[in-house]
Amino acid sequence: MNAKTTKSCHVSHSYFRLLAALCLTIIGMPSYAEEFTSPDQLIGVTQGFLEFTVEDYLATGQIEGRYQIQVNNLDPRLRLANCDKELTASLESPAQPMGRVIVRVRCEGLSPWTIFVPAQVKLFRDVVTVTHPLQRGMVIDYADVTLRERDISLINQGYLTATELAVGQKLLRPMVADQVLTLTHLEQAAAVRKGDHVVISARSGTLSVKMPGEALSDGGLSEQIRVKNLNSKRIIRARVTAPGQVEVAL
Repeated sequence: MNAKTTKSCHVSHSYFRLLAALCLTIIGMPSYAEEFTSPDQLIGVTQGFLEFTVEDYLATGQIEGRYQIQVNNLDPRLRLANCDKELTASLESPAQPMGRVIVRVRCEGLSPWTIFVPAQVKLFRDVVTVTHPLQRGMVIDYADVTLRERDISLINQGYLTATELAVGQKLLRPMVADQVLTLTHLEQAAAVRKGDHVVISARSGTLSVKMPGEALSDGGLSEQIRVKNLNSKRIIRARVTAPGQVEVAL
């Protein structure tokens, strides 16, 4: 015959009363999440805001690239009142969401507060680099340059995104292999001469319109020059983007 074993546990009345009192005390205590805004919530708001801002920046500028966002850890002892409204975020600095950034997170509820959250945004693009050591005064050929991915938030000077923009230019200083080539390394020969017929590109978001124009002054890459629109006869200022090519914003 199978035997059924029964286990019993005896708890004294005094112990039971102590346990019940402890449970009531814990239940009655307000939790940290109910009283305060957690650092994790602030980091989440900052991360989401930066992702939206960077995506918008890339789409508006029609920039091809990828990004990484790292929000700094916050002091776990931070005590900010739990907000009864949705938190808002804005970019405090710099003007563009690249490099070291500061995001202002605000509560505009009954107990308002503001905190500044630091973060790092890395934006990677294919830029022109040199393939081997180059001497000052050399004229760059196609074999001298190639495209490699770099974090452009670390590049202070104007970088190049197409090798043909560097070919034919003269170096102002020596360079080592794999170094990023910028406009400061190059002697800026005029990409457009006064009197040249140019193509004017007017761009706004995904809309692009092209029209014929005439350059009224010389200009190197990325320089602003005066251009006459041959259709409307208007004189405008446009940025030189390539030989025979200028661009204006709509």
